[in-house]
Amino acid sequence: MSDESKGATRYCRKAAWTLVAITPLIAELALGSTPVRMAWLVLLWIPIYGAGVLLIRELAVRRGRGWPTILLLAVCYELLEDGIGLQALTSPHLYDAADWGARILGFNVPYWFANTGYHAVFTVAIPIALTRLLFPSHRNRPYIGRFGLTSTAIVMALGVLVLRVSVPPSEDPGYQAPLPFVIGCLAVVLVVGVLALTAVPAPDRPVTDAPVPGLLSLALAAGLATLAFFALTFPAFGARQPAFTEGLWVLLPLAVAAAGIAWGYRTLLRWTDSRRWTDRHTLALIGGALVAHSVGGMVIMAHNAVDRLGLAAIIAVTLLAVFLIDRRLRAREALAVA
Repeated sequence: MSDESKGATRYCRKAAWTLVAITPLIAELALGSTPVRMAWLVLLWIPIYGAGVLLIRELAVRRGRGWPTILLLAVCYELLEDGIGLQALTSPHLYDAADWGARILGFNVPYWFANTGYHAVFTVAIPIALTRLLFPSHRNRPYIGRFGLTSTAIVMALGVLVLRVSVPPSEDPGYQAPLPFVIGCLAVVLVVGVLALTAVPAPDRPVTDAPVPGLLSLALAAGLATLAFFALTFPAFGARQPAFTEGLWVLLPLAVAAAGIAWGYRTLLRWTDSRRWTDRHTLALIGGALVAHSVGGMVIMAHNAVDRLGLAAIIAVTLLAVFLIDRRLRAREALAVA
């Protein structure tokens, strides 16, 4: 193997390890669901979060698929984590998910909806997009080989097991998800996963000259959209249900959130199809969402002043990281022009 080939291999692995590392940091630590004072727990979440998202990214890239496939696989991820690992989708006690309203046939619908949206964006899409920015030469190439892909799948499966044996026995002792639900979860994951990788078409959209927002406008829009999503789908300020609803009325803010997600997705497609869209626009979108996501965590997840101070520190680190990455992207753009 030549030195160039060896360098490329190391580069792929560096990208893979970067994705594995930043995923639980963004999904858990930056939200506050794992507070900074208990940051060591992130090590336990690396198998499910890191390996899970790396597996999603690798499968989609190897099949030549794009973001629709990745987002569908994110739905599968949520079912594995919360449905089988944590058992929160059916538990009458864990995380008070059953109190969010609209518990239909023993299924915690609002909790599932909120966490599916959350994981699709902050556990899957943003870590993958951020890693793409950091390693542009490997955007459409696998990070790991076949052995690595098989190992990643095994580690993710072990991650689901780690969740199952670590969280429910202490937080929800004695509860066992119904076997038909577990089988149904696995069946849905299999069917949706296969369809996502085979039936969903590869990205083939024409490039346009559509105008795109400025960087600051994008960051603000992403932040406001994130806060709106949290306000509509997660209980906050002492409320038992999202958006201070009662009973089945919770389905109304969920419907509004679903409509907003659909509109936002279509709008984002129109912007990213434009030749005016750059990596700096992507970073602005990510940065705005991440800062707002930690602000939302202060309200939804933080239980005391120490936790809020931890999230404030994370916001400061996030802003610094965005600034440094943006400087790197500007230097890259200047070099490309030169």
